[in-house]
Amino acid sequence: MKLLKQLLTILIVGLLLCACGSQSIESKKNKKETPVRIANDSLAYEIIIIDPGFTAYLNTISQPEGFYNQSYLEARNRVWVTIWNQRVQNPRQFRQDIYKNNITYQATVNYGYAVNYKLFNYFLFAQRKYKMTLGGGFRANRIN
Repeated sequence: MKLLKQLLTILIVGLLLCACGSQSIESKKNKKETPVRIANDSLAYEIIIIDPGFTAYLNTISQPEGFYNQSYLEARNRVWVTIWNQRVQNPRQFRQDIYKNNITYQATVNYGYAVNYKLFNYFLFAQRKYKMTLGGGFRANRIN
């Protein structure tokens, strides 16, 4: 009888450990970061950012919407898009894993505040994460 109780106790403890372990694995799967969509549907303009950490950065580290005005964001984005696209065109000189795609950004198009805000913050995030600068008189601090 005593042996049966010990076996039952070991079995219950083992099942509890397995249950706890599988729960933590499941919650890690559920915490998978979703891509950030930068879009202006009326202009048929869309960028999808899948860079790990950007969603958290956008939600916690970045300045809130309204902190910068749209003209400031547009000015920064014009400079940074130009530099970004130059680096995309020079894969031997710049890391292809960072500079994969050209960004179409026309100075004459009003993309709206939301698009400019998210694009601006992606450039800040990328500069910090990849320890690089896109110039234009702005140096981003490194993400810890």
